[in-house]
This record gives sequence, C-alpha cells and structure tokens, in this order.
Amino acid sequence: MTSESGSGAIGGSAGSTADAGSVARALAVAVLLAALGIVAGIALVAAAGIGLRLTGVDITPLLSIVLSLVLATGLGFGGVALLYLRYRDFGLSYVGVRVPSVREFLYAAVGYVAALTLGLSATIVVSQTGVEAGTNNAAQVGMENPEILLLLIPASLLLIGPGEELLYRGVVQNRLRERLPATVAIPLASLIFAAIHYFSLSGAPSARLVSISLLVLPTLVFGVVYELSDNIVVPALTHGAYNATLFSLLYVALQFSGMQPPSGLLFF
Repeated sequence: MTSESGSGAIGGSAGSTADAGSVARALAVAVLLAALGIVAGIALVAAAGIGLRLTGVDITPLLSIVLSLVLATGLGFGGVALLYLRYRDFGLSYVGVRVPSVREFLYAAVGYVAALTLGLSATIVVSQTGVEAGTNNAAQVGMENPEILLLLIPASLLLIGPGEELLYRGVVQNRLRERLPATVAIPLASLIFAAIHYFSLSGAPSARLVSISLLVLPTLVFGVVYELSDNIVVPALTHGAYNATLFSLLYVALQFSGMQPPSGLLFF
C-alpha cells in the first residue's frame, strides 16, 4: 500500500513473503489497535464527563455528542494512530496524506455512490424483512434532538471520516496489508472496523450483530478506495460524505416529510 509497507494493487501480493507467525502477529496488532482506539475514546469521554459534572456542568445530549466527536473520534482514534506511527518511526507517508488528484477524487465519488447504494439497500432489506437491527447511538440522539443532526453533518466530513479512516484504514488495514494480499487484508480490516461498532449500537446483541454484518458492505468500499489511491484523504472523503448524506436524509425525514426513518440505518 505505502512505501513502507510495500503493498500493491488489489489482488497483488503482500510486501514480503508472510509465514503463519507474521500473519498472526499482524492480525493481533490490527485487532489491538482497533480495541485501543475504542478504549482510549471511552476513557477520554468518561474523564471529561466526570470533570464537567464535578464543576457543575450539565451534560446535555448536544454536549455529549460534541465530547464523543472531539475526544473519542478525534483524539482517541487519531491519537492511537499517530502514537503507533511514532512507535514504528513512520511518518504520515505511511498512510498517505496529500491533496487528491482528479483520479483520486473520482475514486472518492464512485466509492461514495457504491457505499451509499450498499448501505441504503441493506437498510431497505432489513426494513422490509422485519429483521431487528441495532440503532446507532448518535443517530438515536439525533432522532430525539434533530438539531444535533445539523452538527453531525459537517462533523462527518471534518472529524468522523478522517478520525476513523486514519486509524482503521491508514493503520489497521495497512498493518494487515504488510503481510497479506489486498483481497484478504481489506475484508479483515472491514470486519474489524464493523465489529468495533458493537459499542456504538443499542439493542439486543442479536440486533447489533445484524447491523455489524451489514456495516461490512459499505466498509469494504472504503478499504478498496484506499487501496486504489494510497491516500487516506480519499476514504476519509468517501466515509465522511456517506455519513453526512445519511444524517441529512434523517434530518429531512424528521423535520419536513413527517416520515419515520427506517430502522437499522448504517451509520459509522
């Protein structure tokens, strides 16, 4: 993928011949990094919440979302990713950070359409079949307080997309890509990324698992556009635009159409 990892195009071989031990280590590190991102985010949000309550500040739904966006997605995910790069003495070139070319913007646009098509199609299938799916906690707060959705729309592009993609594509997928071909590394990274959303969903365990299994579909698109572009900005744009569109549709449905949004909307 990158110059350090030595990965190539989709379907190509990994940067070096991988034995079972090195593959297992890469997978273990990828899972650990994904878990650390969640733990760091939860710890930061909890610490800030305790500090604010001790000073007499009331934690409103809006403030709760802001803390989660800034501390969990921004500092938690982004911080873990940057610390990992520092630990391995890698710069940002490992994940690829640059202004996208025309071709890369095209990757982002096609990826956005593909991810949105998969996400909405999966939502419709869940709604039509009556299968119970988990509800994204941020979306649930937004449905109860529609004005919060107006914050989540730009935050998708400025914080959610960049923060999550930096860790889960730039670091997790890249770490797997060092030892595995893209056709294996991308699905594994997508499964890890979807699985960590268990903690951001509400509902019965079986309902959460339904959502996780469906989240893999648009997540695969993020992994593919990253592999094709070797530029973390591209999946960040795709991811951010995907979420921003869903939050916009949810806001319009709640405020103007009077429609009840379908359950199981696939937010990240």
